[in-house]
Amino acid sequence: MSDINIPNTPGRFVSKWRTEGPVDDTTIEQWKSEMSIESWLMIAEAALFLDAAELFEMISAKLSPAETATIGLVRRRMLGDNKLESAINQAIEIAKNPDTRDLKLEGRLRMERGLARYENGDIEGAKDDLEWAELRLKSVAKASRDHDLSLLNRAALLMATNAPLMALNVYSEITRGGEHAHETIAISRIGASRIRASMGHMFDAARHAWNAHAHAIKAFQTSMAIEAGTLFIELSLGSVDADAERMQAQVERAKPRKVEDTEPVLSVNPQDIDGVFNWCFENLPESASGEHRPDLRAMVSIAKNISKLDLFSDLFAEPDGVEDPTLAAMIQVCIDDEEHERIWGERLSVLTLI
Repeated sequence: MSDINIPNTPGRFVSKWRTEGPVDDTTIEQWKSEMSIESWLMIAEAALFLDAAELFEMISAKLSPAETATIGLVRRRMLGDNKLESAINQAIEIAKNPDTRDLKLEGRLRMERGLARYENGDIEGAKDDLEWAELRLKSVAKASRDHDLSLLNRAALLMATNAPLMALNVYSEITRGGEHAHETIAISRIGASRIRASMGHMFDAARHAWNAHAHAIKAFQTSMAIEAGTLFIELSLGSVDADAERMQAQVERAKPRKVEDTEPVLSVNPQDIDGVFNWCFENLPESASGEHRPDLRAMVSIAKNISKLDLFSDLFAEPDGVEDPTLAAMIQVCIDDEEHERIWGERLSVLTLI
């Protein structure tokens, strides 16, 4: 997993502009072609988010009417405007107009309207828009960024409305062998893992978490890879077997099951536990600061269970570096030592008062 090429992305386009620009129109056309970036809108959004004002102005002149309406919505959302449904409706009309038609953007805008409707409490309207958007994007831009987002948003809405099995079905449409982005696959597999675990399907839950960890690494999403990796370990600790087949082989052999098929029993080789734990530990942020550190909470908890607390000796020696009260409480009870408990009790008292 270490030999991964850095992908060409709109963000990289902006970085290139900052190091080699400003450049003329012909050169940015060449950059876009070399990086195989699908649309000027993607670059305009990156320039907007990354505050590359001169590049944004240059790219804006290349946008179609529907793209211009869309980037206007993006800018308003960035400025905190959450009353966007009327503006979204106007943009949809532009995308639908025969003279300015853009089928893909119409799908994206319907997705945007679905999210706005959900925020405003219109659940049924949100469901209709998100389903419509996903079907449109599947037909005209399958596995694109917008199609991936539409799938993840549909699944999130189904989870929010207490329909986990339907959400699981949506996640299953994001295939690992297709053209979906690694980040999308990782997010979907974390979601699928949690749903499977809630149903007691532990092999499938661990398998999905394992895949999520791998795809998050490929997507350079370190925090997500740690989340998926610790989820895999937590699901697997009760099923460790030194004679178990390695997890990657189990994953590659897994296939869809019929209702009458027996559910596989989760059995995890300790080498897989150690490998994932070590990767997560080596890729933790150097600082322990931050009021919410679920990564460190999970890793400290796991380390206690697998007798690797010595790896966190530096963390334990610096109470003032911890700002998460829950993490401080966990560390306090990790070691049966009066002085350790006293020091971390004092830190916990300070954080609780704060």
